[in-house]
Amino acid sequence: MAKLGKRTKAAQEVFGTAINVSLEDALALIKKGATAKFDETVEIAMNLGVDPRHADQMVRGVVQLPNGTGKTVRVAVFARGAKADEAKAAGADIVGAEDLMETIMSGKIEFDRCIATPDLMPLVGRLGKILGPRNLMPNPKVGTVTMDVKTAVEAAKGGEVQFKVEKAGVIHAGVGKVSFDTAKLAENIRAFVDAVTRARPSGAKGAYLKKVSLSSTMGPGVSVELASAAAK
Repeated sequence: MAKLGKRTKAAQEVFGTAINVSLEDALALIKKGATAKFDETVEIAMNLGVDPRHADQMVRGVVQLPNGTGKTVRVAVFARGAKADEAKAAGADIVGAEDLMETIMSGKIEFDRCIATPDLMPLVGRLGKILGPRNLMPNPKVGTVTMDVKTAVEAAKGGEVQFKVEKAGVIHAGVGKVSFDTAKLAENIRAFVDAVTRARPSGAKGAYLKKVSLSSTMGPGVSVELASAAAK
């Protein structure tokens, strides 16, 4: 039998056999088990009763976490002229057009969110094979293809989180930092769960929300009682 590592042993001592505990209890366990030398992210995983291979069962959306993510989000904007100036004034980290496209094509991707004005989408479309797999492709459904670049940049910087279901029917996201107050983390998580719940697609049949689990960056997961994770 393989020997357990120190971190795994410590986690087992903290988590024990905790299954389907309340949201607040789950957060208490995660905080106690987060022993890394950095401020770990609290991550949520939601198992949904959908098959995203079918268009009418795709789940994607965006939610503004009330207490932010605790993460510094680097924003790139495809825009020209006045809209480029607007993006820079709003705090965008990188702004450009053809020059930004060439930078990305060279393999240099130094941003976490990509926004574009509608007129530049034909240009951005050439980057689909690069940005798509990284979930960085601007999309009007989540507000990243817009003429209101100021609002989009400020939202991205202020705690907006995009979500998209993966092949196995799972959604992952960071919902705050371990250092956050438990009440603020709980508020963020319930806002996220509520947004995913409201994004239920027309093709979803039967139970939609199957399981909610939380973990820290370096820690194991703990399942949360579904009713406790719902918005109050």
